Amino acid sequence: MPFGIYKPGQGYWTRVMTAIGAGMLAMAGAVWAAGQFTAFDLGIETTYLQGGVATIVILLSAIFIYWIVGLKKRTVEFFIATEGEMQKVNWSTRREVFGSTWVVIGVSICITIVLFATDLVFSRFFQLINVLER
Repeated sequence: MPFGIYKPGQGYWTRVMTAIGAGMLAMAGAVWAAGQFTAFDLGIETTYLQGGVATIVILLSAIFIYWIVGLKKRTVEFFIATEGEMQKVNWSTRREVFGSTWVVIGVSICITIVLFATDLVFSRFFQLINVLER
């Protein structure tokens, strides 16, 4: 089974999301590589050359991603273990997240006010001793 996926039922979401992320990087790489062939004059129209380069980059990337996500045993075992660990995580509730967010916003505002007041005090002090000009 040379083209079969190693342990197909396990680590599904980590494999899918990894493949999507790698595919997005491959597309960006294909766009970049195609853009590098704007100044070449090889007797072929530039659009065809760019399309060919982009196609080759995408095909090679797809093969590589399939090999990493589906065939390479060590990587697949890592994805399976990662998904197992993610299922053990104690995820916060929506209420806890909102509460923590408001605490962070409040503390940030308080720190901003304290630093602003401190800056005003020091600024006024240094103006009084003629270190700073008014």
